Amino acid sequence: MSIQPVWQETLDFFGTLLVIQPAPGQLSSDAGLLPFRQADEHLGLTRDFATVLDDPRDPELIEHTLLEMVRSRVFGILAGYEDQNDHDTLRNDPVFKLLAGRSPDERPLASQPTLSRFENAINCRSLKRLRDVFIDQFIASFAQSPRRLTFDFDAVDDPAHGHQQLTLWHGYYDQNQYLPLFVTCPDNDQFVMLSLRPGNVHASLGADRDLEYLVQRLRHVWPDVVIAVRGDSAFGIPRMMDVCDRLGLLYTFGLTANAVLQRQTEGLLAEAVTTYQQEHQAARQQEPPRVAEPSRLFGGWWYQAGTWERPRYVVVKAEANAQGTNRRFVVTNRPGAEWLPAATYDEYVERGDSENRNKEIKCGLAMDRLSDHRFCANLFRLYLHALAMNLLVRVRRLIAEPLPTAAAEAAGVPAAAQTGAERQRQLRARRQRDPLGEGHPCTWRLLVIKVAAEVVASARRVVVRLSSSWPHLGWYRRVCQRLRERVVLAPSSG
Repeated sequence: MSIQPVWQETLDFFGTLLVIQPAPGQLSSDAGLLPFRQADEHLGLTRDFATVLDDPRDPELIEHTLLEMVRSRVFGILAGYEDQNDHDTLRNDPVFKLLAGRSPDERPLASQPTLSRFENAINCRSLKRLRDVFIDQFIASFAQSPRRLTFDFDAVDDPAHGHQQLTLWHGYYDQNQYLPLFVTCPDNDQFVMLSLRPGNVHASLGADRDLEYLVQRLRHVWPDVVIAVRGDSAFGIPRMMDVCDRLGLLYTFGLTANAVLQRQTEGLLAEAVTTYQQEHQAARQQEPPRVAEPSRLFGGWWYQAGTWERPRYVVVKAEANAQGTNRRFVVTNRPGAEWLPAATYDEYVERGDSENRNKEIKCGLAMDRLSDHRFCANLFRLYLHALAMNLLVRVRRLIAEPLPTAAAEAAGVPAAAQTGAERQRQLRARRQRDPLGEGHPCTWRLLVIKVAAEVVASARRVVVRLSSSWPHLGWYRRVCQRLRERVVLAPSSG
């Protein structure tokens, strides 16, 4: 019998000989996913998701359950493993086995071919039920009935580099693509509805039907809730405004400029330019010179485009600054828009925070990796990415410090009394104290998720050993502590 020696490598750059060799223990580089799994156990996001999926397989021959495969994919996406191919390696990872509900010593998880068959077997009935699951989870995220909800509609381009079904050329984006539609709620940052659409459709396609279905579901639970809708100029079309009027919703949509609107606002823009020139002169004469503040003027009037059945109220922002001038228009039915056009416009541009969620799911969680051939499989994959995003959002809100607005109101300062500059200063200070509270996926991976660990399983317990010299151990402990305070966790043994 021959005994194979342990592989090792030696390096000499240090002076003293460095010896590199493998360790016999079970190691993982993603132990920071375990608190997420604990939060998911309490929230039930992956469990609810997997429950509504049809499983055509013979129950007696099933080796990998749907719930196990959903968790493998969702937690893999959180950790930066967005491709099915990654799971050929992760299927033996002890932490990913724990996430899926298996002991580290049990058989491997699902491989890439199994996951591919899983995604491609999803049918239309399952996809329709997933739409309701996301709305149900959104409703369940509120401890009390909300008095008001805001929903932001956004179309997000998803460039395609293969021959997936219904990826088509879009002239505006100048690429072959899908064009998903996202509905997010800035009140809790969650993705509430989503749809995958062919690449060459109008940005608002299907938005009116999605909105009507969402309102129907919400008012069945909360009949008195006030609902506001926002969207860019792609959604400022008669079809969207008509459905909002019919359903009794508030709306503010961007409005594409035309010759009539531009003529109507020439005087306001000229006044903004004059005001900025005076401000610029005054700023230069100060000692020391300061940066001139932009000039922003607002106005509004009743306007009826040729395709509109009746007049609607339009708000304009005319701005002059160091870069030049610009005009922006929004159409709205918000009460008070005639008296407070600036506040109406500023409330509209707050939808930029929802666009940050779109950026997170696209860039941080690689939503644009819709590389299955079948259209339905890619829609299902989009749901997996949205579920991972919602889990991250829920954990962030569980462990985050109180928002500055809430802290100010607790001290007796109304939120409306805070200036924009003061609010931004408080938000920056909060991010410095609590980088995880609003941290993007890359921040969570750097500070929490990506940590090496040794997993030791025995008959009585499973021990996950982290390095005591890990620089971010404090953040890991803080996440576990906050979850323990807000979610039912096992008591600490430390």
